[in-house]
Amino acid sequence: MSKVVTIVGGHGKVGLRLSRLLKSTARVTSIIHIPEHAPEVKAAGAIPIILSLESDPVEQFSAVFAGSDVVVFSAGAGGKGGPERTKAVDYEGAVKVFDAIEAIKGEKPRLLLVSAIDARDRNKIPHYYNEEDVRVSDAFWKTLSTYMTWKYEAEKDLHKRTAFKWTVLRASELLETPGTGKASIGMTHITPGISRDDVAKTLALLVDRPDADGLSLDIIGGETSIDEALDSAIRNRVTSWSG
Repeated sequence: MSKVVTIVGGHGKVGLRLSRLLKSTARVTSIIHIPEHAPEVKAAGAIPIILSLESDPVEQFSAVFAGSDVVVFSAGAGGKGGPERTKAVDYEGAVKVFDAIEAIKGEKPRLLLVSAIDARDRNKIPHYYNEEDVRVSDAFWKTLSTYMTWKYEAEKDLHKRTAFKWTVLRASELLETPGTGKASIGMTHITPGISRDDVAKTLALLVDRPDADGLSLDIIGGETSIDEALDSAIRNRVTSWSG
């Protein structure tokens, strides 16, 4: 039996790519908030459902998630609507999804959360960072402070959850370049960026990796095949979360 996957943020650039990758092996539902996006979501192989992270209640999300094997949160404000909307979507929206999964009676779906590399307590520099990482980190937080703050707060909330299984994929700068099928995954540096194609491919693989439960995995451009890099990180229980 094929898996049932629900993507929150299904019209996003990663969400559409993921739908195309999964459509032949899974039943994919995509939650979107703009009805006019439905045709594009359908063309990618997913079933569109109109729901708003900002205004619809937890119960409606629970109803959609029930029966899913995996929920993928790849939504984001994308810098639209100012700091308030970034908080509403990237943090409060994520927490709403966490709450909705917890509220499901019986078996609950796994969650894959797309987050940002370097989302962390700014007072704790990861031991594997080098001087360039520190410099890039300072630049990230200077220019994207609201986004980084709420991605961190969402992941911090998730790490307290024990009612369902989850994995976090923390992507570096997302690129429009064609995918290479290669990456560095686990505890990585902050650069180089990573193609959206390769992030979507990694998420597609994670759909079938329940053994990645509890891991926060950085992903950047690299020279190792994604399959191999992901398998190594999971097998060795590598996590980039520093709290």
